[in-house]
Amino acid sequence: MENRTEQMRKIKDEIVAAKDSPLYGYRIKNKYFPVIGEGRYSAKIMFIGEAPGRNEAETGRPFCGASGRILDELLASIGIDRKEVYITNIVKDRPPENCDPNPNEIEFYAPFLDRQIEIIKPEVIATLGRFSMAYIMKKFGLESELKSISIIHGKVFSAATSYGNVKIIPLYHPAVAVYGTNKEILKKDFKALSGLIGQ
Repeated sequence: MENRTEQMRKIKDEIVAAKDSPLYGYRIKNKYFPVIGEGRYSAKIMFIGEAPGRNEAETGRPFCGASGRILDELLASIGIDRKEVYITNIVKDRPPENCDPNPNEIEFYAPFLDRQIEIIKPEVIATLGRFSMAYIMKKFGLESELKSISIIHGKVFSAATSYGNVKIIPLYHPAVAVYGTNKEILKKDFKALSGLIGQ
């Protein structure tokens, strides 16, 4: 059986070559990279954001701009090294003008995310933002629990997967702290996240 590294490489190769992607032309025109994900392939915590921004698309790395600095700070606040987690997005290419991901973009890229979840088998999935929250909650049969992110951020949900149980915790996207939302709310939610490991 293929190991995790080989499986992830296959996903990367498929995305790089995906000419049928709704964002392929935009990527090529701007000489951007797809952003597959970064971190430990056996991570206990998997963070799922929405779509790469310009910094991410220029480097091929997730959360490497202002949002990434806040994410690093939040991880440090609970004593977790970024290298210990896996960070990715639903949409693997940058949408034009940093637009919210649209349904056909999510539909195209979500199967790659589903495969990444199966490869990593995280104990905890932390969604960053409302689009990843909605996708993951629906994917794992929690649609009836789905409310506005302002209501359910920091709450913990349990779901069954093909490899065992997983805890899902919706979090605000770190970008909200860049634009003025209280960082202390994010820190409090991250404390809830830190309590889930090894439960």
